[in-house]
Amino acid sequence: MSRLRRIAQASSRDLMILAAVVTVLGLIPLGVSRFTLSVATTALIFALAGIGWNVLSGFAGQFSFGHAAYFGLGAYTVAVTLTEFSISPWVGLIVGGVIAAAFGLLTGWISFRFGLKGAYFALATFALAEMLRLTFNNLDYVGAGIGITIPLAGGDDWGRIQFEDTPSLQYWVLLGIVAVSLVAVIAITKSRLGSTMLAVREDEDAASSLGINPLRAKMAAISISGFITALAGGYYTQFLLFIDPDLAFGPFVSVAILLRPIIGGVGTIWGPVLGAAILSVLGEVTRSLVREPPSFLQVIEGVNGLDQVLFGLILVLVIIRAPDGVLGWFRRRRQRSAV
Repeated sequence: MSRLRRIAQASSRDLMILAAVVTVLGLIPLGVSRFTLSVATTALIFALAGIGWNVLSGFAGQFSFGHAAYFGLGAYTVAVTLTEFSISPWVGLIVGGVIAAAFGLLTGWISFRFGLKGAYFALATFALAEMLRLTFNNLDYVGAGIGITIPLAGGDDWGRIQFEDTPSLQYWVLLGIVAVSLVAVIAITKSRLGSTMLAVREDEDAASSLGINPLRAKMAAISISGFITALAGGYYTQFLLFIDPDLAFGPFVSVAILLRPIIGGVGTIWGPVLGAAILSVLGEVTRSLVREPPSFLQVIEGVNGLDQVLFGLILVLVIIRAPDGVLGWFRRRRQRSAV
């Protein structure tokens, strides 16, 4: 009974934190420019993708370097179902999630049955994402290398998830999807499934000796991970109103997805959201610094690509100082102060 009480208390605490985070994030569209709102929406999309990646790589310990596969499947499912069959993106999001989950089960079964772990599994996921990118790049049905353009609905259209007149609505809808995904993740981490995932992450052999089925835990993780990541990809299509193989399956997509939880804290509930916020702010700061530097740094004004160099250098410093993410760094600081 005491264990159930502790779980209930932890869940209540996480849900209260979630309510506070959603409230704060929900205020962002009020009084900001359309450009800033666009940056915030992009940050939420990749926070959602990072939440999906974190289920497999953070909680189950199976590091993926090819989550663009699930992101792209979700993106293209929404695009094809809308343009070819006039099916609402709301349905397309769910269908894309199911397709990505099924693809995850298929590739996971092959990978895990052959014992792929660590770097080998990471390389396998990268290869699968590249395979999909090359396939879609040569598939005329989905526009090949040209991609798919989503037709404009005009004005605000809830059925098509297009909000030309009120872009803040698109942000709030996405925030709702992120909140629901976080509720699901909180529930998973407090469940028996979450405990088995963590056991497999810590020591797969020991978990197996205790009667846990590692294959089942990893298969559940990869399917849930694929579903959530596909939601992000599908919404990305509706946000850009365009998708092509590079935007959907490109290597930079996988890197962008995994960077969010790595910076915020892998294997934590809030790491992907915090990492997305940090990276978005950092990206804008470096761009602004190069675009409009202070007087003593006029020499760097307008230097092409310098903002990316600065962004990368700062990321390297953050990872060196906080190898387990910003939340991990705060946890270690708190533990030291408590000693």
